[in-house]
Amino acid sequence: VQLQASGGGLVQAGGSLRLSCAASGRAFNTYAMGWFRQAPGREREFVTSISRGSGATSYADSVKGRFTIARDNAKNTVYLQMNSLKPEDTAVYYCAAKYTRLMVPLTGSYDYWGQGTLVTVSS
Repeated sequence: VQLQASGGGLVQAGGSLRLSCAASGRAFNTYAMGWFRQAPGREREFVTSISRGSGATSYADSVKGRFTIARDNAKNTVYLQMNSLKPEDTAVYYCAAKYTRLMVPLTGSYDYWGQGTLVTVSS
């Protein structure tokens, strides 16, 4: 599967952005999907994920209550709604996919990665 992330940009602190990740290929609904981010000089970190099927979700503590992940299986797309953005959210955001039979969100071991989209939050 190929992933194309979009929607990044420059936003002021407290603002919102919505990222999209479009997946090519068939059987999108058999993939768990995730978002990760990498800030300058830091390692890539887990942000959020959503399971196949029921769409169970998992969030990093740093984004709970501010970010929401959702998927539209008819459009082969996963979204990341980011509200109340903070300067520390500045990073390149990557979407990822993993084929799995598990109906749970996954925080690691993803097989496919998008190219990343830059989110910059100014103070």
